[in-house]
Formats: sequence, structure tokens, C-alpha cells
Amino acid sequence: MASKKDLAIAVLVTFCITATLFITFPSYSQTSRNVYDPWLDINNDGKIDILDIYKIASAFGTSGTPINKTGSLLEANSTVDLPALYEAVKNSVVMIVGKTVGGTVQGSGFVYNYSGTMVVLTNNHVVDGTTALSVTFSDGDGYSAVVKGTDPYADFAVVTVNAPASELEPISIGDSSTLKVGDPVVAIGNPYGLVGSMTTGIVSALGRTITEEEYTGGFTISNIIQTSTPINPGNSGGPLLNYDGEVVGITAAIVSDSQGLGFAIASNTLLREITALMVNGTYTAHSYLGVSGSDMDYFTAQEIGSTVTYGWRLATIVLGGPADGKLKVNDIIIAMNGTRIRNGDDLSSYLEGNTLPGETVRVQVMRSNVATEIPVVLGRRTPPPV
Repeated sequence: MASKKDLAIAVLVTFCITATLFITFPSYSQTSRNVYDPWLDINNDGKIDILDIYKIASAFGTSGTPINKTGSLLEANSTVDLPALYEAVKNSVVMIVGKTVGGTVQGSGFVYNYSGTMVVLTNNHVVDGTTALSVTFSDGDGYSAVVKGTDPYADFAVVTVNAPASELEPISIGDSSTLKVGDPVVAIGNPYGLVGSMTTGIVSALGRTITEEEYTGGFTISNIIQTSTPINPGNSGGPLLNYDGEVVGITAAIVSDSQGLGFAIASNTLLREITALMVNGTYTAHSYLGVSGSDMDYFTAQEIGSTVTYGWRLATIVLGGPADGKLKVNDIIIAMNGTRIRNGDDLSSYLEGNTLPGETVRVQVMRSNVATEIPVVLGRRTPPPV
């Protein structure tokens, strides 16, 4: 039997629905004063829907107490049904096993619908050097697979699998640029071969860089998501998901002996590159500045007499590279196209996410404690080591 509170909520919901319909579909006689009211948008999704109405009714209860929107927003964001999220995506996550000259490698991946073609997305390092490949789905059925395209500079690979359509349940890819530090995320994969394992955490940082020397020859992999979600060997290539069940990254790496320090390739990198990998088998639009250097800090600034304590101090200029004759050793890069550059992570992430080879960038440097802006035409990275 329904309680008095439930009945009161039902009455309030009915009233709010009626009022919402009246506001949403105004009569000719109504004025323009009936507009979207952000106070009623409890979950801040840009619209007033049944979830908002129910939250409003629940918050008022039978007492008529005014709503604490901040509390209601936190409640709305914390009531995600994680078991339901897992059920919705588990069949899309796969195990990838590859044969190599030295044995076998194992990782994870997920199904994605690329313009009507079902493919599996994963990390480059999961499939690199394999002589044969298989993909196994959550029901245990395995099929042969082949690599369609790879980009070591993004640790990204596309695989096609010889599986029936009934096995191929794609996940949608979201916009990683909307992520904020503190956002909750979920990782699903096959750590140590434990199929379909799910872990949760938050976005710990954005715009990180990592280096996989074996595959990138010293170049960095940029725009990396740092996460507290536990990631272990075998997770590589699996999806990092937001609470809407959208892929916001591919889990890629961990720091040895760390506690909850994992990294994922941002989903916008995947969206930017996937067409090139499908059509050409590789991605070649990584910008190249042709310099090396190190992060600035307070003590370095004191030591060299610099007036800035941030930026990236140049140590070498590649002969014949884009910066040769433009930038100088000991220049401190502090901005690019007006965007503040605090360190090497900022520089690499800006180049990767905002520029293309052949473009001219405005590099602002501190040279002998004088701010100078220098135009540089970016080059293209050389092909990755085989």
C-alpha cells in the first residue's frame, strides 16, 4: 500500500508534469516570460524532464520545505545504477589474445560502429608484433581477427573480427573534452585474464603525457587522462566509461608499484584518428616542433635568474627542424597561440590537440627575461620505429 508521502509525491509529480507541459507548449496567449528555468533543472542537463520533476517532488515531500539544489544535484549524480551500466555494456567488451614469436599477449578491447562497419578498438601495444590474433566475447565465443590500422604515437589500434553480427554490440564514444577532474569513471576489461572485470574511480587529472619508448622512439603520447580507477595488466585496450555508459578513453598504462595511478587515451583522440586508420592503416598528422627541454620550477628560475617559474626550457634544437633558426637553447616557452604553457605536458597536449603539420603557431618565449613572440611552421613527426 502506498504511503501518504508517496501519494503526496505522486500528486506533486502530476501537477509538475501538467505545469511543465503548459510551459513547454505555450498557448498563443502566453507571453515570452515562460522560459527555461535553471533552478528547476535539478541534474543540470539543460532540460526539465521527469527526473527533475520527481526530484523536486521528493525534495519538497509533504512539508513544503524549499529545495537545496546543490544537495539534490549531488544526490542525482550519485544514484547511478552501476550494475545496470555494467549489464548494458558488458557484451561490448572483448578479450584480445595475440600470438607472438615469444609466446602470447593478452589485452582488452571494445566494439565500435564505424559508419556501419563493426570494429574492435584497442591499444597499439596490445596487438604490436603479433602474428595471429583472436577476439573472445563475453559469452566465451572466440573468432579470428586482423589488425586494420595502428598509431603507436597514440597507442591506438583498430581490429576487424570475423564474428557474426549477433556478437557485435557497439558502445558509443563520448566527448572527452567535457571531462573534469573529479568526474566518476568506470573501467571494464580483463586484468590478468579475469574476464569482464569492472572497477570504478574518478578522473584524477587531464592533459598528461606518457612515453612508451619501445613504440614511440622517445616521442610522447599526449592528452592522456589520469584516473584512480584500478588498472592492471590485461586491462589495456578496454573502455574507460562515464556514468552515461559512453567511452571517454581507452585504458592504456599504469605506473609500476603505484596505488591507483592509471592512464587512458582520450576518446577525442580516437575520434580524430579512426578514419585515417580505417582508410590508410595509420595516422600521420602529428605535429612536430623539433625541440627538447625540461619543465621550469622555482629553484631552476632562481638558479638561472629567470623572472618566470613556469614554462618549458629548451635544451636542444633539432638541426633542420621546424624550430631551427627560430627558437634558441634556454628559451622558455610560456605560451602558444595565446594559451599558457606551464610545462611539457601542456606543450605536448596543445600541439597534439590543437595543431596540424604545416600550420604556423605563435610561440611566446622568455628570452633573457624578455617576452618574445616567434612564428614557427610546424613539421610532421617521422614514422614511428618498427
